[in-house]
Amino acid sequence: MTPSRRPRGGLLRTSRLVETVFPARLGTGFRWLVGSSWVTNLGDGMLIAAGPLLVASQTRNPVLVSAAMLALTAPWLVVGLLAGALADRLDRRVVMMTANAVRGLVLAGLCGTIVTGDVNIAVVLVSMVALGTAETFVDATAGTLTPMLVDKRDLGIANARLMTGMITGNQLVGPAVGALLFSAGMVWPFALTVVCIGVGVVLVSRIGTPPGAVRADVDTHIRQDIVDGVRWLMGNPPVRTLAIIIVVFNVTWAAPWSVLVLWALERVGIDEAGFGLLTTAAALGGLLATSSYGRLERLVPLATLMRTVLLAEVLFHLAMALTTSAWAAYPLMFFFGAYAFVWGTLSQAVRQRAVPSELQGRVGSVYMICVMGGMLAGSLLGGVIAQVWGLTAPWWFAFVGSGVTLAVVWRSLAQIAHADEAAIGSAAAGVVDGRPPES
Repeated sequence: MTPSRRPRGGLLRTSRLVETVFPARLGTGFRWLVGSSWVTNLGDGMLIAAGPLLVASQTRNPVLVSAAMLALTAPWLVVGLLAGALADRLDRRVVMMTANAVRGLVLAGLCGTIVTGDVNIAVVLVSMVALGTAETFVDATAGTLTPMLVDKRDLGIANARLMTGMITGNQLVGPAVGALLFSAGMVWPFALTVVCIGVGVVLVSRIGTPPGAVRADVDTHIRQDIVDGVRWLMGNPPVRTLAIIIVVFNVTWAAPWSVLVLWALERVGIDEAGFGLLTTAAALGGLLATSSYGRLERLVPLATLMRTVLLAEVLFHLAMALTTSAWAAYPLMFFFGAYAFVWGTLSQAVRQRAVPSELQGRVGSVYMICVMGGMLAGSLLGGVIAQVWGLTAPWWFAFVGSGVTLAVVWRSLAQIAHADEAAIGSAAAGVVDGRPPES
């Protein structure tokens, strides 16, 4: 009888593991979504390593190398608002599948040029612009599907599960696999990413969201849709303040991060191999944080959690400004990863709870522009500050800037943490698009 019981015992343990990681209350649709997210993030992680390696194989011009990296993020600033508006007026599942299919086709074409030997830096740059543009539409839409599939009270744990896949695929497993495959054959990481994207498209197709747009009325011009989204955000004080926090904290974060490699090599004395482990340490901290996020949200009031995480950011900048030891840098990066991914999960859940479903795409795209714009401004500032005042100066800038910002918004965080209740109150009072109705 023992042999017949073992499979059932193993099946039971597997079932319990699945229930722990993806609780049944989140629904089958969310499981398809998170499966798609995990597998496509693995592909994206491979590109994080293989993309720069491909660029470096075609040119050593620093301007072209930096342009290639910028090509992946700049589309957010150009078409981000359009992507968010389309997510609110079209079938979101179809938009996501189509944009991912475009990504797969672009990569397949790039694979073809690599195999035939026709690849060059111009082909790579065009491909990266196309990939960045398509990914903008994917990201703008992906964030709108979770609130459609999961109850508001479970958005925190749902976002934590998505974040876990991103950390594992994008930062831990994917880059290592991508670099290994690139060394075996230049085309392999790109070809395998095409497979990952294809699997992701199939998984998204299984999500059981209602067909069609989430809005009953889509006869407005798309420019008006964008204006309505921005107006709603500006008219909702908690959500507006959260957007301001995200801009400022991304500026202060990106400033020292833009010269992190120089700080590590020259200030702390970490060699090139050790520098890669800084990112690994942060990813491991994030993995621990996202896997335990559900317990955190149950035990700690949301406002307290937000204040704690932002205070941790301020203290992290101070510690990095003061340290000269590699032994201190690694645990500090682990600490950074832990609180940073808690903030990412929490802030997204707070926003998703507060924003009406028909505005999720537009408001979410404004947030992503805040993220990208803040990172771009911070990176430029960081280089200038380091050039004039030295490599520790960006950390002091980040410490002071984030500390002052936190002091200003400290009291507002209680309202931000429960922005969904404010939104419900506004709706009950008859507020439309952030404004009271005309009399």
